Amino acid sequence: MDVDYAQLHKIYGAPSDEEARRYSPATCIGCDMKVVSGDPDPKHVSTSFVERQNLTMRMSMRRFTRLTNAFSRRWITTATPLRCTSLIYNFAECTRP
Repeated sequence: MDVDYAQLHKIYGAPSDEEARRYSPATCIGCDMKVVSGDPDPKHVSTSFVERQNLTMRMSMRRFTRLTNAFSRRWITTATPLRCTSLIYNFAECTRP
């Protein structure tokens, strides 16, 4: 109970007739916040940090940008660059002046 943790669940609706194209994303019609543990501040509950980290991971490692299965045969070959990129993103770039 020492950690303040909440999840934000976005609710999507079907696109209208004029927006119904093949690759059109669904429209976000609302958000539902669920407190998992602790007492989080509702104004700081967001998915932006996770989405930014996912985008950085995809853009910095070629194996995550392809539409086909580009993973290595062995898990260690995939896990090592993933760990290195995550370490650099979370710790090394934060210390820049």
